[in-house]
Amino acid sequence: MATHTKPVLHGYFRSSCSWRVRIAFALKGIEYDQVAVNLIKDGGQQLTEQYKTLNPMQQVPAVEIDDITLSQSLAVIQYIDETRPGPRLLPADPKARAQVRMISDLIASGIQPLQNLSVLQKIGVEKLPWAQHFINRGFQALEPILKQTAGKYCVGDEISMADICLIPQVYNAERFKVDVGQYPTIKRLNETLAEIEAFKLSHPSRQPDTPADLQA
Repeated sequence: MATHTKPVLHGYFRSSCSWRVRIAFALKGIEYDQVAVNLIKDGGQQLTEQYKTLNPMQQVPAVEIDDITLSQSLAVIQYIDETRPGPRLLPADPKARAQVRMISDLIASGIQPLQNLSVLQKIGVEKLPWAQHFINRGFQALEPILKQTAGKYCVGDEISMADICLIPQVYNAERFKVDVGQYPTIKRLNETLAEIEAFKLSHPSRQPDTPADLQA
């Protein structure tokens, strides 16, 4: 069996995209090292020329793994799934797999970028209503989809990449004071996932770079 050097995750404790990768590593039982990239300190450590060589978009995460560097969370998750043993993060069934990708893309492309730090910094004083609007807009689309696809988890009864994307987005919704109770399927799934050890270990309150006042 091939041996792998320990991956290195360059990320930020509260970054949704970094959190997704942490969940995937935890679900697969993969040991990895973390290098903190503080998105606030020094004007944003992701904006340095040094970090730009890892991720030209100057965002987190960047993951060094198997002699390559990957810089989009869904690409990292799918690579991990294709190269490492452990529970599947994408189902074998093509229809279920397409549903997982649809839900993941809806969150990762349709919701999260619109309340990302770099966007909110440009908005100015209207940060909260802006973030609430786009999270609610996304959740209004996501809720009826999940009603159709969900079993115990987002798609059926196995944890998948869709669940990995959901829980950080609900965390962000709560940070921006969105009433998640409006979305009963999303709320139920989030509560179920929050009790799973891989999701607990990867939580922003339990990371090496978590500020002391936010640690669990």
